[in-house]
Order: sequence, then structure tokens, then C-alpha cells
Amino acid sequence: MSDFKKDNTGYHLKHLFIGSEGTLGVVTKVAILCPPRSESVHLAFVGLNSFESVLQTFKNAKRYLGEILSSCEMIDQVSLQATVENMNLKSPIDTYPFYMMIETSGSNAEHDMEKLNNFLQLAMDKGDVIDGTFTGEPSKIQEMWKLREIIAPALAKDGHLYTYDISLPLRSFYDIVKVMEQRVGHMAKRVCGFGHLGDLNLHLNITTEAYSKEMYKALEPFVFECTSQLKGSVSAEHGMGFLKPQYLKLSKSSEAIEMMHDIKRLVDPNGILNPYKVLRS
Repeated sequence: MSDFKKDNTGYHLKHLFIGSEGTLGVVTKVAILCPPRSESVHLAFVGLNSFESVLQTFKNAKRYLGEILSSCEMIDQVSLQATVENMNLKSPIDTYPFYMMIETSGSNAEHDMEKLNNFLQLAMDKGDVIDGTFTGEPSKIQEMWKLREIIAPALAKDGHLYTYDISLPLRSFYDIVKVMEQRVGHMAKRVCGFGHLGDLNLHLNITTEAYSKEMYKALEPFVFECTSQLKGSVSAEHGMGFLKPQYLKLSKSSEAIEMMHDIKRLVDPNGILNPYKVLRS
């Protein structure tokens, strides 16, 4: 229960515990450090013609926005189109193959806006960003974030949604979307990807009008095998649960998995803590 940010008095047990999906113990009490809300928040919504431009813009955002960069999201055209069509919302800019949402958080509105404006001008001068808009008004920020936040519900309105939460190296972040488009595009209504570029977390989505066993067999285990070949992780945010333990070997070495089993046996010798999740006996 130490609430110090830096406390190296022994093992960092909570980092072993958090993310274990209840297989190593039960949370009974927590200490949470809540940072103050930023005085100055700005959000840019920009359009780009290629994923190469997305990568360059992301690198420049980290370089020129530095400490005030708080979020960097990527959305492809198909994902945004689902939101516009299925949720009756309007994009703030014209249609482009890719979009980025770049948010800054700081304490000096004038300084932050100048920094963001200079960054966007640089990105447009280099030809990476083709069009865009930015705002510091809370209501407009909320409107733009809504376009990103309801993509998943919008895709679900297509009929049936096959969704995968994976992490991939930056250099191959969008490659799997192209691979899946070639593999199952003829059977799908949409094949698309969006996600947290700054965290290397991609949400891969395929929709059909109804559930298809043929589609499911074409997707799994291929999606996880392809992720492994790209040196990615088969689970980014949402854990392994009951469905993914068989694919753990695609992201972790046999030695690492055996060590996980050793830890599990040590703290849960009776195997009663959330059984069947993460590790299969």
C-alpha cells in the first residue's frame, strides 16, 4: 500500500500482480494517485494520404510537441466511414486514407497552442498532413473524440464484428490490416484498423452482415500467427481470458511460460484463483 511513486524497498509485487487477471490473487484494497487535470488541452484532427505519413507525423509529434503530447491516435478511412455512416456523425475534414488525433495537455494555453500550430504547419509543409483542424474548446474536443470512441459500436451495427486487440512494432503497425484485407476482404463488409499509435496498440476489425463459420476459420488462428510473425503481442489491453491461452506461446517463449506456471503454483497451489484463464494446466 505504499503510495510513493519511487519505492524500491524489495520486490515490485504489484507489477507482477496487475494484469494477471485474478489468477495470482484478489484485490481487496488499492491506493490511487490522481494527477490534477491539465489547465490547457488542445486536440488536432488531421488527414493523411499514407501510413508512411502517419509514421513521420507521429515521430515529429514526439520531437516537436515533447512533454505536452498526451495522446496520439490513428484511424483509417474505413473505420471513420463506419462512424459517419452508422452513427450519423460528420467528419470535421474531408475524406482521406488515414486520420490522426493528436492531443496536447499542459499548463499554458498560449504556449501550447503556439507549439501545436507550429508542429501542424511543419507537418503540412513537409506534405505529411494534407488537411486538418484543431481546437481548445472543451465541447469541440468532446465532439471530435466521439468520432474515435464510438468506432467499435459503429462497426457492430454492420451485423457481426470480429475484433482483435493486438500490439505491433511501429514499422509494421498497419501491415496486418493489409494482409487481412487480401485474405478475407471478399467475404467481409469492412476490414479496418484504428488504435493507440503511441502505445503500439492496434484494434483490428472485420465485419460481416452475420456470423460466418467460414470467416471465423479464415481468421483464427491466422490473425494470431500473423501477429507473431510481425513480432507483435496477441493481446494488448484486454488480457488472455478463456479464449487466448492457447496462443500465449506465439508471444512468449517456452521458458517464460514455464516460469509463469512456477509462479502460479507457488502462490496458488490449489489452482482456485480464476482457473483456466491466462495459463492452461
